[in-house]
Amino acid sequence: MSTYNGEKYLREQIDSILGQRGVEVSLLVRDDGSTDATLTILDEYKESGRLDYYCGNNLGPARSFMHLLQNAPASDFYAFSDQDDKWMDDKLFAATTSLEGHESEPALYFSQTQLVDAGLNNIPSVIIHPKLTFGESLIYKFIGGCTMVMNHRMREAVGHFMPEIMPMHDIWIYSIALGIGAFVHFDPTPHMFYRQHGNNTVGLGQGAAYEWKKRFKRFTAKNDERYLQARELSNGYHDKLTAPNAALLTLFLEGKTSVTKRLRMLTSRSLRCADRTTQLLFWINLLFNKY
Repeated sequence: MSTYNGEKYLREQIDSILGQRGVEVSLLVRDDGSTDATLTILDEYKESGRLDYYCGNNLGPARSFMHLLQNAPASDFYAFSDQDDKWMDDKLFAATTSLEGHESEPALYFSQTQLVDAGLNNIPSVIIHPKLTFGESLIYKFIGGCTMVMNHRMREAVGHFMPEIMPMHDIWIYSIALGIGAFVHFDPTPHMFYRQHGNNTVGLGQGAAYEWKKRFKRFTAKNDERYLQARELSNGYHDKLTAPNAALLTLFLEGKTSVTKRLRMLTSRSLRCADRTTQLLFWINLLFNKY
């Protein structure tokens, strides 16, 4: 778990993690520079032997979670936790059961979430139907790190390379998993309550206007975040990708300087995603060479 000024909901989330059934849980927390009562709460749980934590400079959520993954003690499985959600008591059991039999290969689990308001009342959720392809991961950013569980082999694969330009940790790890041919399982059943409130670092379910505002911001941005992430994947994993995925990544990168390659990308069935709006906007981005 990565914390940052999370005093309001922290106890409830910690208790839901420690209350998981059917699994043995060890909770490691990295505080990302909190100035509220977060450290007091963590001290209380640490003194009673229910978790361990350490503090660091403010890195932001993506690098903070990656730091945790690098420094966590060896385990069979690793899960990310936000500080303000609440887990159903079968969350980790459902995940680890889904990954059974894949101990000898990298394996990753993620699931649908149930969106709730600040008081844990259900609100309409964003229902996803991912294609689970590497090409989709290059253009469609939908996975929730708070639902992810990985085995030790997947942790080793992620630790192979740390990108200079860091996308969100969940998007990064998901792309690696699909790119190298790891076992990836999507669970359509929610096993956690994803709380939406004013202080979320990343939130969902905030309405169509909010989503279109984000899309317009991405379109007008000059940083070409999809391309930059693809370049980092190539820097760290090109020789570890499956042959078809390596070829697709090369096409994706070469499209930046080649109209012909971008036209190939427009017609490529490997660059398809489950969300029609995202797909259409990606095609438009390609036409303007802004991806």
